[in-house]
Amino acid sequence: MSRGGRVKENDDPERRCIVTGDVQPKAGLVRFVLGPDGLIYPDVAEKLPGRGIWVTCERGTIETAIKKGLFARAAKAPAETPENLVEMVETALASRVVELISLVRKSGKAVIGFEKVKGWLAEGRAKVLLQASDGSDRGKGKLWTPEGGRWFGCLTSQELGLAFGRDRAIHGALAAGGLTPRVIEDASRLAGLRKQDGGQTAMKDTKTA
Repeated sequence: MSRGGRVKENDDPERRCIVTGDVQPKAGLVRFVLGPDGLIYPDVAEKLPGRGIWVTCERGTIETAIKKGLFARAAKAPAETPENLVEMVETALASRVVELISLVRKSGKAVIGFEKVKGWLAEGRAKVLLQASDGSDRGKGKLWTPEGGRWFGCLTSQELGLAFGRDRAIHGALAAGGLTPRVIEDASRLAGLRKQDGGQTAMKDTKTA
């Protein structure tokens, strides 16, 4: 139970966004820290030392924090934000998602290729469907989101291919368990920044896989 007697719906750690003031699970936010050089740095892995500054992981929200000087206010100290801060977050998240998918692949819990992915979906083995943002809509429309699972289209074909040791890839699938929940969490953040699926962010529930 949280302060004020409100019953918490889950046990996920929560943080307050410095822009919206909303308290929500960390899965929907990105952490920033003030470096010793007075610059604000994104900390997508949540490992950098220092007091965390949390912002909802959406492009517009981060841009608002920059324009209104909210990072300095939250840090209670002078703080400068790099001009490409949003791009820094996006690049870091994309790299992290690619790396995590690669680790899932190495554990034997991932496949690529239309036929293999379709087979996993039909057999109920897939819990996450990954499709490249620049792939053919006609081809992608022939596959479906796993029942009780997730779909992400926030990676390019080059990024998805890199995760599987290929030049390009359009379709991929992940099985449940292992590092798949971490892929879902960080892919949800990346989708929030890139606004895939008609401008809708991916669902933030990471417990379906």
